[in-house]
Amino acid sequence: MKKGALTKILLLSIGLIFLAAGVLTAADVTEKIVIDNKGYTKDIKGPVNFSHLKHSKDYNAACTDCHHEFKDGNNIWKEGDAVNTCVTCHDPEKTQDNVPRLMMAFHNNCRDCHKKSGKDTAPSSKCNDCHAK
Repeated sequence: MKKGALTKILLLSIGLIFLAAGVLTAADVTEKIVIDNKGYTKDIKGPVNFSHLKHSKDYNAACTDCHHEFKDGNNIWKEGDAVNTCVTCHDPEKTQDNVPRLMMAFHNNCRDCHKKSGKDTAPSSKCNDCHAK
């Protein structure tokens, strides 16, 4: 077999491996998540239908913008680690050991990210765009 043909086959094979890895990684992203406020004594605004896929793909939100595990003040969570539910660490009713209660963790994270985007879509000013009625 000619050297040029072997090189082309090798490059094509490597390209297919990268393509397959990209497709498999994209398939791992959950399309929608319902933040349903379970555990709150009073559900003020109702659940949020959160488009996980849109935020991760269209808005280029990093996984660590939301997913975290803190050790010594640093987020040590990395893609591929287990994803715990937020209530695992964020109590629905009270702040504990500097960990904000669940609703404030959601609000702070969403509000801060939206404000950082520079667009006038901050959840703190347009609640009904995110919360179901």
